[in-house]
Amino acid sequence: MSPAPLSDCLPAFGRHRGYPPRYGWLRKVYDALLQDPTALRRPDATVVLGVGKSMVPSMAFWSQAFGLAVRNSQGLVPTDRAHWLLHDETGADPYLELDASLWLLHWWLVSARPCHVPTWRYLFGYSPLSRSSRAETQGRLAAAAEAAGLRSPASSVLASDIACLVSMYAPGDRSAANIEDELSNPFRTLHLLDPEPPADRMADRSHLVVLRRTAGRHCPAPVQVYASLDFAARTAGPEVGSVTLARLASDPLGPGRLLLTSTADLRRALHQIAGQHGGLAVVESGDGQETLVYSCPPALLAEDVLADAYPSLRPTTSHAGRWRVPHPGPDGLTPDFRSPRRDSGLGEPSTHIAY
Repeated sequence: MSPAPLSDCLPAFGRHRGYPPRYGWLRKVYDALLQDPTALRRPDATVVLGVGKSMVPSMAFWSQAFGLAVRNSQGLVPTDRAHWLLHDETGADPYLELDASLWLLHWWLVSARPCHVPTWRYLFGYSPLSRSSRAETQGRLAAAAEAAGLRSPASSVLASDIACLVSMYAPGDRSAANIEDELSNPFRTLHLLDPEPPADRMADRSHLVVLRRTAGRHCPAPVQVYASLDFAARTAGPEVGSVTLARLASDPLGPGRLLLTSTADLRRALHQIAGQHGGLAVVESGDGQETLVYSCPPALLAEDVLADAYPSLRPTTSHAGRWRVPHPGPDGLTPDFRSPRRDSGLGEPSTHIAY
């Protein structure tokens, strides 16, 4: 029997306080935590981060949800994942200027175990419909939470979750009054959701949530293959092996569903990257089923593949002195920031959260 859709999610409904992750937030939190693990709890946190008081806990939430910070005995500390991406000198994309980084962050957010955003996980991984009203989505989400044994959230909390998700991904109108809001929501550039019609139109009475099932064609091939190998490491184990294209495309936690990537686009990305990496191959079985075969541990291959998406990493012939790409460790935890080389790999955030 398959596990319930939200069984590996934390009961973290509404922890975003209504704010989607805004431009610059993740970097601000990273810089602040480098100086002081208690920075987000200090009375002057609003001054340090340059935001309103109500936004500080939201910033703490999103940093943990993306796996960029974890809690220790002192407070919040950056993870190796955060150092790899955001470090001012050696980071892959410190200011998140590349689309690849937004796709990567989206993958980290919705594929995390445990996942901090059950509403996001459900919509991208398990929703049976590409188009539904907010009310319909809310009802199915409540049923999924109950089936997973999660504490049933209030309807207002679920509505807030759906509103935050739509605000995060769906483009708004291009009016002058809304331009600041557009610029402050970087994940809208991924076009994962279609915009809603203006509220004064009859067509908007259902407040539709519309997934763009073809959005993943714009996801860079290295990120698609990284996600495929990351998925293989999580589900098939850390050793050499294989995973079928059909599973990558259709599994609720695979890149096909979570990145909204079609089978054809995923196949194209796999063939493209396999031609550049000796440890990867796409083979066809006698019954015509295509399979991604990896002759090295998938986490290590994923690390090398992802470097193709980042010009600053390509000239590097050795990983020494750089932060390794994060992958789930055997204990499910993320190591502390102590050494630039960790042969054990990087893990997921701790299940203990505080916002």
